[in-house]
This record gives sequence, structure tokens and C-alpha cells, in this order.
Amino acid sequence: MAIIYIDHKAYEVTPGKNVLETCLTLGFNLPYFCWHPAMGSVGACRQCAVKLFKDEEDTKGRIVMSCMEMVKEGMFLSVEDPAAKAFRAQVIEWLMTNHPHDCAVCDEGGACHLQDMTVMTGHTYRRFQYQKRSYKNQYLGPFIHHEMNRCIQCYRCVRFYKDYAGGKDLDVFAAHNHVYFGRAEDGILENEFSGNLAEVCPTGVFTDKTLKAHYTRKWDMTMAPSICQHCSLGCNIIAGERYGELRQITSRFNAEVNGYFICDRGRFGYEFVNSKNRIQQPLIRTKVPDTNDKQNLYQHLKKILSTHKVMGIASPRASLEANFALRQLVGSTNFYHGISETEARLMRSILQTLGSGQVQSPSLKEIEAADAILILGEDLHNSAPMMALAVRQAIRKAPFEAAQQIGIPSWHDAALLGFTQDKKGTLFIAYPTKTKLDELAANTMHRAPDDIARIGYAIANMLNPLSPSPEDIGQDDLKLAKRIAGIIKQAERPLIICGTSLCHEALIKAATNIAVALGTKEKKAGLSFVVPECNSMGLAMMEAPSLMQAAEALKKGEADTLIVLENDLYRGTQKKDIDDLFSYCKELIVLDHLHNETTGKASVLIPVATFAEAEGTMVNNEGRAQRFFQVFDPKNENFRESWRWLDEFKQFKNGVNPEDLAAPGNLITTLVALMPQFKGAETAAPDAGFRINGQKIPREPHRYSGRTAMLANINVSEPKPSEDQNSALSFTMEGYRGMPPAPLTPFFWAPGWNSGQSVNKYQEEVGGALQGGNPGKKLFPEIPVAGKTFLNDIPPAFTPLPGEWLMLPLSHIFGSEELSIYTPGIAERAPRPYLAISKNDAKRLKVLDEEILQLQLQDQIYQLPVLIKEELPDGLAGIPHHIPELTAIAWPANGILTKPK
Repeated sequence: MAIIYIDHKAYEVTPGKNVLETCLTLGFNLPYFCWHPAMGSVGACRQCAVKLFKDEEDTKGRIVMSCMEMVKEGMFLSVEDPAAKAFRAQVIEWLMTNHPHDCAVCDEGGACHLQDMTVMTGHTYRRFQYQKRSYKNQYLGPFIHHEMNRCIQCYRCVRFYKDYAGGKDLDVFAAHNHVYFGRAEDGILENEFSGNLAEVCPTGVFTDKTLKAHYTRKWDMTMAPSICQHCSLGCNIIAGERYGELRQITSRFNAEVNGYFICDRGRFGYEFVNSKNRIQQPLIRTKVPDTNDKQNLYQHLKKILSTHKVMGIASPRASLEANFALRQLVGSTNFYHGISETEARLMRSILQTLGSGQVQSPSLKEIEAADAILILGEDLHNSAPMMALAVRQAIRKAPFEAAQQIGIPSWHDAALLGFTQDKKGTLFIAYPTKTKLDELAANTMHRAPDDIARIGYAIANMLNPLSPSPEDIGQDDLKLAKRIAGIIKQAERPLIICGTSLCHEALIKAATNIAVALGTKEKKAGLSFVVPECNSMGLAMMEAPSLMQAAEALKKGEADTLIVLENDLYRGTQKKDIDDLFSYCKELIVLDHLHNETTGKASVLIPVATFAEAEGTMVNNEGRAQRFFQVFDPKNENFRESWRWLDEFKQFKNGVNPEDLAAPGNLITTLVALMPQFKGAETAAPDAGFRINGQKIPREPHRYSGRTAMLANINVSEPKPSEDQNSALSFTMEGYRGMPPAPLTPFFWAPGWNSGQSVNKYQEEVGGALQGGNPGKKLFPEIPVAGKTFLNDIPPAFTPLPGEWLMLPLSHIFGSEELSIYTPGIAERAPRPYLAISKNDAKRLKVLDEEILQLQLQDQIYQLPVLIKEELPDGLAGIPHHIPELTAIAWPANGILTKPK
């Protein structure tokens, strides 16, 4: 630690940091624009000026930019020096000369970093009386609105978009005081992280276009801490509601998971909560006419549950509490995973690896620190976007270590970029088609899944001869495997990434062998798995049989009634198989929040709450249990949590009338007691009885307004707010106004810091962990392991079958996920159906790009336009995975391609 003096007072601080972040960590309100804790310093805005003195005797000093000055032992500086304050006031006045007076209509108004910094510097009166510079705004797609007149030239947008996120289509144009930040021409921003511009921009130049569709002031939203539902990474988010509608998703800082950012699918894919496709009321279709009365529902279900043999089908997108409530209702022997046999097998293999103690499952933050990365069979930008962003940081920052050895600090972004130039860390990618990370890779291998697995096994064997080696592997592949093995063996923080996207178990086992071979007595190698859905890991940990085994049990008559929980079974399994499954049922009870093909088959249909209307626990891909909280009490009383419905059914099945039911117990506590593998999940967040000074944590900011007026058309008296019995959060603006525990923080706000930049007040040190620790609890224990255990399931080399193609499910960030597709902007960005084939196969079939080919796949016939991918190996064909037009496919699969007659 170092001692520095700020305005004649001594402080103990971390050496090597810059003065700005040190001052912010110490609680000083020092204004800034261009600096960002995730992107470092460039000294572009000149707003963070302080007075630096040579020593204690120096009375003159000199003005420096605090973001560009390193903290040193014995440093003397002043934040309150009159000259420094005057300099900051002059800079903000200059920056504001061309800024429009439009706070009243700006989407950022009241939650704007520019407003905060303007007030902080004391600039309250504008003297500029001349014509202002103006710009033409651009169309940037369905997600981001552009208002260039508000720009103050901080350069944050292009630094994030180009340098941090790797975007190519947004840049800075012109010079002097009329620089322009945008695209060369109007068009959709192509980068998968473009939505972060709305939070990175300190003004209202880039704003959330989806919020404009149902605009409200940010302080007028009810907010709650939540978890993204759209992939397995468990990114932390803040969800905001107004008038009973979900209106915005923003990132919630978690130093171990998503840091400051989220992907566009996570930010904009929330409209399914407000969708017209929501199931509005319970429905009993076996009665004539169809019945939707709640009491009839209870009576009907009470009769079914007491007289029928009932089986439950769980869900990888439902919470632990909901899945466990189903298990409690039907019994452990009648509880089945609602996933295909292939997916169940893949998840068992992953769970076995992560539970063995031989490997480490890294967080996204730890991925950013990797110095050599090998990706087997994953296109991360489409299957786990924030992991792709973390990999990009690891490859981008690896050369920075050499820069630090010659004295360039880690926060000095401009100097680091100048030093590293085009140098980058080590990345190897093996995937059948090109990915966006290929541009960073030292080597890319476009191979069939079997051949990728064989290379993986060969690498493991090179690292440790005890690991099995594939036979008859080609000399080129052997040479490549030797090169990769040599590089990752020398790395200090090697990382292997694999997953379920290609539905190929040999890839997972090959990745496991590499990670086990890399491990030493001192440390375990990093092995990160991408799994299909937001709670796939949690469901796998419940260790239930697969969907195929459920079908066999139904066929044998072991049950005659099926309860399906939040799961469209047709998405991941052949249509005929699901039709057969349902044909064995006397009653099909489905709980879900959106109409889909499975709900259309239900004899009893029950509407349930979405994540925004419910509370629960998810386990992400690394085994981290995290809690999400109800954002608002839905206007439709039928929108109730799945676990609440199921807990009620369990109790009145046992002879208790619904009117006599007590509040549901703490399901997660019971879950942990019965399933020790979940130990720690109960500590992911404080329980419902948690209070600070006897007060709950308010979901509404203290500036929340118009609560009475919201319902004035119904009643001028303010109704009593809803009470939340299940969490320590309240649905009001009344409650504890200090700093709550990180898992319960519904929004970031501090005096003078109304924007999201206020997160610095919640951190132990700027850019570091949240005070009290980051949310979530890792469930995989650190088990000391003696010896190494290798897997042996080496496939033969891929050989195309005559007249058949091995089909590949190609994931897409927009379109492949089940819920986000109900957002118009996501649907606009989703790919149309296509059939990807190699150049040679296209020549043999005598087809060109966009021509139609007929695909016979299992029991379905599709006619799809051709997309020729030159890098794709012969004998492989790919289709967009899980887009609405291409579902009900059991993977892996072979297809037959012919020209339509």
C-alpha cells in the first residue's frame, strides 16, 4: 500500500492505480467522461483535472488529468484547489456549448451522467448565445436510437464498440469540434453488444430504442435484481417495470460474471413478458364448454391428482424452486428431465467432469485473465455471447503484461494500444464454420465434430501419455496437435472451452482430457462449458431420468397423467416422438407463460409468471447459484409462480382445501436438505426475513413519482401497495435507503450520481467486487484429487455417408433462443431459414447461393435456400438451430439433400 495526501489529508491506497479511480474509491466526487473502469484512460475529455504538487512545500503545483496520473508513494494533490475547480468548470462549459437544452425530452434525463457532472462542476448558467452545431441522426437498427447533437466527444462509444467489443461498423469521422460518431451510412449496428452503447455513452447520444416504444422516466420504474434468461451464463441484470409492463433491462454489475456489460439478446429480448402470446387464464379443455374458472380448476385437478398416476416433466428454463416443487408433487421416482436423451447425456458428462474435482470451472472474469485458450466445437458469439466478449478481452489483454514490465500501467489504454499494435494472445478455434473470433485466432480448424474431438484427444495425449490417443490420425493434424499442446502447456492460465452446441459428447470428453492433462498439483486447469439454457446446469444437478425414459414409463402404464413445467417439448425432440408421448396420457397438464405447440396439446392449461413476475434461483454454466427477484406484482392474478401453483396442488392433493393453505415454505431450504449437491444455494441471497434497521429494501427509487396518478382514472385514492412475503424487497419507495447487500440491490444510485456510473459507490474499489461480495454462490466444491482420470470415447474419423449429410445445428444469437424471439427487434435480426453446404457439395448438387434444395430430415421435409460456406467440410450441412421454422428435430441427425421436383 502507498500513502498519498489529498487536500492535506493522508490516505492509504493501492499503488499503480490512476488518481481518478483512487479518488472515486475514496469517495471523492471527481467528474469525468472519457474514462471507464473497464476500458481504462485516454485523457480525451480533460474533465477530471486536479492540482498535483511536487511535495508538501510546493504551493503552486500544476494541473494534471487525474485519469492519466499514476498513484505514487508520498504524492500530494488537491481536488478542491480553486484553480483545478475553475479548470473543470471551464471544460464542462466548453463541452456544453453545442449541447441542446433538451433534458426534458431526452431519454437519459434524470439518469444522465452528463447532468450529474454538470451539476458537480457548478456549471448552472449557459453563456453561449450563438448558433449551435447540428447533425443528422442515423438509423442504427431496432435496438439503438441515435441523437448526435447531444455528443460531447468523449470517445467512449468507439472505444467500447471497436476496441473492447470488436465491432467494425461504428467509427469517428471528421475532426475538431464537429467530429461525428456513427456509421459510414445508415444501417443496423452489427455487433452483438451494441446495446451497451446506451450505458457507456454518458449523454443521450445512444439510447435504448425499445424503451422509447413504451417510454417512462427511469426513476419512475419499479426495479429488482434479476438474472438473464436467454443463455447459460447467468448475467446479472436490472429489470424495470411501469404500469404492469416490463420496460427495460440494464446490466447489473457483478465483478465475477458479466462485469459492466450484457449482450443484445439479454438486453433487448425481454418483450416476451409483455407478449400478446401470454396465456391469460387457466383452461380445462376436456370440459364442454371449455372451463376457465379457478375453483373448477382446483376441483378438476384435485380429482386427477388423487385418482391418477402422475408424472412430472421438468424444465431447464424454470427455476430450482419450480422444478423442485414439481418433484415434491409427483415424487422423486416420477420426476423426469424435460430434455432429449442426447442433451441429457451431454449434461451428465459435463456434470461428471465438473463434479470430479479435477478441473476448475472459471468465471467470466477468470476467462478474461486466460493467456492461452482452446475452443472446441463452439461459436461463442452465438451460443454464449458474453463468454465471447470475455475471450476477446483475454486475447486483447495478453500482450499488456509485457507492456507493464516496461512501466506502462494497465489502465493507460492509449499507451497500451500503441505498444501492443496488432499483437494478441493465443487462441485456437475448432468449429465447422467460421466464427467472429476467428480473426483473433492463431489457428482455426474447420472440421467435422468427430475430427475436432480426435484432435482434442491427440492434444491431451501430447500433454500426458496416459490420455488415450486416436489411431490413424493424419500427420498434419498430429503436427497441429503437438503445436497447440506445446503452447497451452507453457501457459500460466490455460483455458479450454467446449459445450453442447454441436450435440456431440466426444467433444466434451476430449476437452475434459485436455484440462485434466494440463492440471498440476499446484493448480487445476480451466475448463468452461457452454450449456443450452439458463438453468440447464441446475436441472442436471437434480439427477433425474431423461424424456425418453419418461416415454417408456408412460408406455408401460407406470403413469397416465403428465405435468409439463415451462417446457415446449417439441423444440428439441422429433415431433413424432412427442406426439407418441402425449398419446399415452389420459390428462396432459401444462404450466407455461407463452402459447406454444406443447400448450396446444394440453387438456389443462395453467398460466404462470415469467422471471419478471416471480422469484427463484438459477445455476449458471460454472455452477454458480444466483437469485432473481420479482420485479412487479402482475395485474393478472392468474400469473403466479410455477412453484406456487405446484405447492398448492401438492397440499390439496393431500386433502387441504386451497382456502386453508398457508404461504409456501422455503423450497430452497428443503431442496438443499434433500439434495446435498445444492448446498450453498440457500445462501445465494438473504432470506425473506432479512431487514436493515427493521426495514425492507425498496424496489422504487426515492424519486419515484405519480403513484397515485397512475390509477386516477379508476380511483383517485392511492391503493395499498402489494406486499411481498417472499423476499426482503418491498413494492414501494419506502424502506432502507442505504446500501443493501449486493444480491438485493435493485438499482444503483448515490447522491449526485443518478446514472449507472453510481456503481462506483457500491464497489469495494472502483472496478472491483461489490461491497460485501459479488452475488451468487458456486456449488461445485474444491475437491483435492490424487491422480488423473482420463476418458476414452474416441470416435473414428468422419467419413461422409453416400447420399447423406451430417446435419449441424448452427446457433444464432438472434433467433435460436426460445423466449427472446417474441421481441420485434430480435425477430427482425433473426436469420431466415437456410441450408449451409460446402462449395464442393454445392458443385456436386449443381446449386448456387440462394437456390432451393430439398432437405429430408427425420420425418420432415424442408425446402431451404442454399448458403454456400467455403470453409465447411464436405459431407456436412448446417441449418439455423431452433429458429421457429426449424424445430422438432432430434439431434444428432443425418439428412438427405435433393433438388426439388
